[in-house]
Amino acid sequence: MTTLKGKTLFITGASRGIGLAIALRAARDGANIAVAAKTVEPHPKLKGTIYTAAEEIMGAGGQALPLVCDIRDEAQVIDAIEATVKEFGGIDICVNNASAIRLTDSQGTDMKRFDLMMGINTRGAFMVSKYCVPHLKKAENPHILTVSPPLDMRSRWFVHSTPYSISKYGMSMCVLGLSAELKPAGIAVNALWPRTTIATAAVSNLLGGEATIRASRTPDIMGDAAHIILTRPSRESTGRFYIDDTVLYESGVRDFERYRVDRNPALLSAYFIPEDERPPPGVTVKPLP
Repeated sequence: MTTLKGKTLFITGASRGIGLAIALRAARDGANIAVAAKTVEPHPKLKGTIYTAAEEIMGAGGQALPLVCDIRDEAQVIDAIEATVKEFGGIDICVNNASAIRLTDSQGTDMKRFDLMMGINTRGAFMVSKYCVPHLKKAENPHILTVSPPLDMRSRWFVHSTPYSISKYGMSMCVLGLSAELKPAGIAVNALWPRTTIATAAVSNLLGGEATIRASRTPDIMGDAAHIILTRPSRESTGRFYIDDTVLYESGVRDFERYRVDRNPALLSAYFIPEDERPPPGVTVKPLP
């Protein structure tokens, strides 16, 4: 299968950034997209709402269903999934993209922020997956794809940001566990993570501003990598922790320059990239300190 035409994707946090990029790539095939996110009114620092995302998706050739959904709220998740099934007849793919970030240590993180990250990241990914599973079991080529990192359990990923790291690795542990649990049902459960920082609002606002954006890749690289994973046979590829440019390279892509925001600064490595995870030939990435 090389197309997502006619497939229905339930994507959390799809109003902007990586989630929207995954949605738009699927939309170009003619897919149906449930845009499950919280943003209804424009935010001064965060571009995009569920409605503007829906317009972009339809403009790209897909069908869109904007859904107000806080994935910390069980009732809202259930209602959003049921609305998607009612509108499109089922769910083929669940994409856990929504995430909260705050790179602070234990003393710099208040418990409200800790609960937010755990609620959206770990609990949210688990709950959305849980309630999508009954519908995925009816799909022809079902996938769960979670935007979370490889399980590289080293103290360097925790020392400055223990709360956030726990919540992101919690998402990855959901991938590890659910991939084994759901393998007999033929549901692929995988993770996808960027090798470099991605030019999103979170990176701009929290990780260094314009300088970091210029050293980043665009969200399109995650959209293209996700498309490759989601068109693979679900029974043949599960329990994997993919890196975006490795997926693309293994699929024949050689030009990665087109994904760069600015070709002058050195690309900046994303968090959580294991030391032995080498970039494709010709790609140079500045390591984290």
